[in-house]
Amino acid sequence: MLKAEGLAAFRGERLVFAGLSFAVPVGGALVLAGPNGSGKSTLLRVLAGLCRAEAGELLWDGRAAMADPYEHARRVAYIGHQDAVKPGLTVAENLAFYQCFRTGAATSPHTALAHLGLAELADLPARMLSAGQKRRLALSRLAIGDAPLWLLDEPTLGLDSVALTRFGTMLQAHRDRGGIVVAATHVPLPMDAVGELRLS
Repeated sequence: MLKAEGLAAFRGERLVFAGLSFAVPVGGALVLAGPNGSGKSTLLRVLAGLCRAEAGELLWDGRAAMADPYEHARRVAYIGHQDAVKPGLTVAENLAFYQCFRTGAATSPHTALAHLGLAELADLPARMLSAGQKRRLALSRLAIGDAPLWLLDEPTLGLDSVALTRFGTMLQAHRDRGGIVVAATHVPLPMDAVGELRLS
């Protein structure tokens, strides 16, 4: 279980949120909703360990998640609102590069690409991909490794209906394995039984 108790965070000198508490069970999903600038991306970065909470505590299975930052990094797969695709590498090389940094990365890049219909583009330089294809490449990193906590910032940006269906299948399979999803989004995600945390 992922649990937050009284989290607070600043962006620069501005308090973004305070007193934020929630819990997401094994196999659960939480959507972060709210207007632009309400702190959704900041909260995801706090959950990922990429920035520090000014107050409160983040717990994983009842223990302080940040007590061992390296252990927490191994349990997290984070996809930001930017795709982080290296244009000089091929599609497959982008995933192979990412695979070097994941523990338990038994899934091959080709198999991971197939989840989102990119296998036939494996040898194409990433600079030639459309915006939607780059997003699919970024999301295919989720299939690499065995991180139980997926943190997603506007994951469906640029996806067409077919890719959205494929992504929904990935999300459900992750949750069926006991994985947790926390996503910031302005549109409904292809998931059932989703909790919502609204920031303002």
